[in-house]
Amino acid sequence: VNDVEIQTVPLTPEFDLQIPEILEAVTPKTKLLFLCSPGNPTAKSIPLSDVRKIASSPAYNGLVIVDEAYVDFSTTESATSLVTEFDNIVVLQTLSKAFGLAGIRCGFAIGPSDVIQLMNNVKAPYNVNKLTSDAAANALKNTHVLEKNVNEVLEQREEVARKLEGLAFVEKVYPSDANFLLFRVRQKANEVYKMMADKGVVSRFRGNELHCNECIRVTIGTPDENKQFLEMLETVYDEIAN
Repeated sequence: VNDVEIQTVPLTPEFDLQIPEILEAVTPKTKLLFLCSPGNPTAKSIPLSDVRKIASSPAYNGLVIVDEAYVDFSTTESATSLVTEFDNIVVLQTLSKAFGLAGIRCGFAIGPSDVIQLMNNVKAPYNVNKLTSDAAANALKNTHVLEKNVNEVLEQREEVARKLEGLAFVEKVYPSDANFLLFRVRQKANEVYKMMADKGVVSRFRGNELHCNECIRVTIGTPDENKQFLEMLETVYDEIAN
């Protein structure tokens, strides 16, 4: 919208940050540096040591923005623990994933008070309506619901990963710190995704992403939804491959 130039630095094939390359890519004009932890579709968390290295580097003077939409499903500590240590880290979180409240479109930022004040200065007035505000406040007062949701997803994530690993045509199931799994099939991932979607089971083809050749991303659902996905995956792959 504002014709802002974007510099991108790819992850390694193992979905890790390339910190020297990131710091080499920044310029005196670079104001914001975005990190996604856990990543999408990588499902991999960024170690806090990596965030700390970037935030403390003399090579970069801007803000480090850590997008933690999926952090509740990760065992890696949140970067919010670094906010009091550094004056250039801002963490973004949401109620859309672990709380299951995507419909209210509510997220929040945690950062230094001066940065938050600047954000408040430029945001639209009444940008969060009362219904959204009430729903968000109620959710944050009932974290036992969050814990229950997360535990159910983690149990199902482990089960789905185990069953995917048992399929002969699945070449790799990536470790996951999110509420989804990324896995690679032997061939024709896009065709598999499309046929499954046509039959009513929607995943995401991610074969066009770097290091994700022939990969599909599936969100962890209820036990019945996961069972339906696995059964259809086997049926569809067999139909397409043969």
